[in-house]
Amino acid sequence: MRVERRNPPAEPVYLDYQATTPADPRVVAAMLPYFTEIFGNPHSTHRFGHAAEEAVERARAEVAELIGAEPREIVFTSGATESNNLAIKGAARFRRNQRGDAERDQIVTLATEHKCVLESCARLAAEGFAVDILPVLPSGLVDLERLASTIGPRTALVSVMAVNNEIGVIQPLAEIGALAHARGAWFHSDAAQAAGKIPLDVEAMGIDLMSLSAHKLYGPKGIGALYVRRRPRVRLTPLFHGGGQERGLRSGTLPTPLCVGFGAAAAIAAAEMPAESERLAGLSRRLLAGLRAALPDSRLQGSAERRIPGNLNIAFAGIDADKLLAALPELSLSTGSACSSAAIEPSYVIGALGLDAAAARGAVRIGLGRFTTEAEVDYAVERLAAGVCRLRRDAAAP
Repeated sequence: MRVERRNPPAEPVYLDYQATTPADPRVVAAMLPYFTEIFGNPHSTHRFGHAAEEAVERARAEVAELIGAEPREIVFTSGATESNNLAIKGAARFRRNQRGDAERDQIVTLATEHKCVLESCARLAAEGFAVDILPVLPSGLVDLERLASTIGPRTALVSVMAVNNEIGVIQPLAEIGALAHARGAWFHSDAAQAAGKIPLDVEAMGIDLMSLSAHKLYGPKGIGALYVRRRPRVRLTPLFHGGGQERGLRSGTLPTPLCVGFGAAAAIAAAEMPAESERLAGLSRRLLAGLRAALPDSRLQGSAERRIPGNLNIAFAGIDADKLLAALPELSLSTGSACSSAAIEPSYVIGALGLDAAAARGAVRIGLGRFTTEAEVDYAVERLAAGVCRLRRDAAAP
């Protein structure tokens, strides 16, 4: 196959926006004064502390607004991994220790959840909780009938991520929330990949606990949040103890600059989400069409309809994705979650869709974002097509 040559970009093309996003320059500008000029401890009672506290509370309100919550329902954490651990372990342990809830010792989740969710559930299983990890449909979506039959009077918590970090599919959150609440269970959702990309409303969706991460929406690394419903009240057992900050759920001095950056990123996302989603959807269509024209057997993983704009997980038949990426240093792509990069086996998420190990090894995650251009998309199509063709030729050679 003949591949048209184009002038390459000046730098490697970044197409891994599900792993992390660059901080938006507007976010960086908002943070800078809080490293040097407004440097007080937000928990101090003097003027320096009050100035920092006001900034933190503004940020808390901005994060809350993004998901339809009240500011006092937002607990700042170090990121979505901590938020997921606090939500799952905290909810399960609290409910089992409450009079009237002691029989609620079951956790229900999906096989395609993030590793930190699955590992938190494994920890609870070791403590005697019953953990049901349900398979997903070939589309990557939850089987609502199977979920409904699994949730029962013993269920303390249902945990289903809003958007999958590898295949980008959007789960039916409102339907899941309704099923959980009908049986007295709480509903937790890891929304690290959803916030700022799709509209979220914790009230309308029946979500009791929601995990967020700033660096997935053009904010700084090292800061996240957990939404904890107040009415009807959801209570958690803390993971660790100290000065009682963040309603006693997450002790420790808050990092004011990071909180400010998270708030600024949330506000920008809320304002620009519709236009950004439309642009990214156009870029995704352009990239997928280009790959299918060059490589007709390219296979999109997960639902084609229920997915965020900007995420494409593509499987190339007969190709080892790790070898493909190694041969394309000019493209920054991944084969799955950055949080599982030490793993050498094929992605468990792709395997859960029903692909065998050989097919799963050919899957590449392509993440487009706020700063991706049409020229970069076209260049990526060209390089991917050339790389796949070259590896296939090499494999066919005697």
